[in-house]
Amino acid sequence: MNLKLRLTIVSFLQFFVWGAWLTTLGTYGFAYKQWSGAEFGAVFSTLGIASIFMPALMGIIADKWINAEKLYGALHILYGVTLFLLAKTDDPTTFFWILLIGMCFYMPTLSLSNSISYKLLKDSHYDVVKVFPPIRVWGTIGFIAAMWTTNIFSDEQSFSDFGISIGNSFANIFGNSLNANQFYLAGIFAIILGIFAFFLPKCPPPKLISQNATITQKLGLDAFSLFKQRKMALFFIFSMFLGAALQLTNMYGDTFLKDFGSVEAFKDSAVVQYSTMIISISQISETLFILAIPFFLYKFGIKKVMLISMFAWVLRFGFFSAGAPEGFGLLLIILSNIIYGMAFDFFNISGSLFVESTTDSKIRSSAQGLFMMMTNGFGAILGSAVSGWAISSFFTTQDGGKAWQEIWLVFAIYALVVAILFAILFKHKHNPEVLADVKH
Repeated sequence: MNLKLRLTIVSFLQFFVWGAWLTTLGTYGFAYKQWSGAEFGAVFSTLGIASIFMPALMGIIADKWINAEKLYGALHILYGVTLFLLAKTDDPTTFFWILLIGMCFYMPTLSLSNSISYKLLKDSHYDVVKVFPPIRVWGTIGFIAAMWTTNIFSDEQSFSDFGISIGNSFANIFGNSLNANQFYLAGIFAIILGIFAFFLPKCPPPKLISQNATITQKLGLDAFSLFKQRKMALFFIFSMFLGAALQLTNMYGDTFLKDFGSVEAFKDSAVVQYSTMIISISQISETLFILAIPFFLYKFGIKKVMLISMFAWVLRFGFFSAGAPEGFGLLLIILSNIIYGMAFDFFNISGSLFVESTTDSKIRSSAQGLFMMMTNGFGAILGSAVSGWAISSFFTTQDGGKAWQEIWLVFAIYALVVAILFAILFKHKHNPEVLADVKH
């Protein structure tokens, strides 16, 4: 099996084992388990909490002590085990702690998968900027495939409809917890991915620790020195702000569409009835924009590509603000989901390549971990905490309704301010030769 195919399988499964439960977690807790918001709401913070320290910590370990592919495989196996435990958990507090442990295992694998792919592709003399995006696009396809698979097998009747023998086999395995099959599905493939990773080409730590190394170097904290560089510090800070924007989409997108059901004229509209499928257009658009990244990077440079991403967030939120289930408003909702691919990919994938092209090879796994920490850690927590407070304080009516038009407009203004500040403060000269050097 050639290297690109192996990395494609890794990318597909990396996001399949996340997408199988991420978008349906709220439905599982609130609708199926009947847990209250006070009991279950905290689980949504587990991704952010785990991302604050685990990606950077695991990146340090991969840079200093353990082969990255072995660490990656072990983390996925442990993640799979925690998913099996989640499926059997009936107490929301216990569920929170198990999911937090699971996220501590999973979140570092997002940055490690990038580090492994970059390392192996460069070792094989591929142009990473051109070759990696077509590999990474299969991660998005995996996420979409997981969402649809979970929807098909979301309840007992679906299993029965899937053929008597196959349905009964699943029923025998999963017992009376069929609505928890999303965790079983993800857990099985997480363990398969973990085992598969052990057979990838070796990715040893860049160097042995010298006897004369400083305490910082021995502890693997070298990457944190990047914050001393103005350009890198600004990059990480803006990564946090963009991570907050992503969290706004994850938290409120589907709820926004569902809330149109409270309007008599819209309660039977496609936007309300098929809100999850409408939102999935966002993931589908990712597959197209990921493939466009090499052209945009070589043509415009990393800074301009990141700016395009930020202005795409302005459009994403702005279109939602003016959206409605019918007529031109429906077109704006669809366009908002299409533009999401550019908003998400052009910063996250380009940002990862920026880290790869501007940091020393000895600390690249750690640096990728820092990038993940700022986006999915501090950024996610910032986005969820501040937006939750603002919506509750200023945009919630006495009967519990939400002023969605004003909410999305404020989010759009936030993204516009971030984009303008980034354009002014972040200094980076486009040099195609630097990008080309990523393959060496």
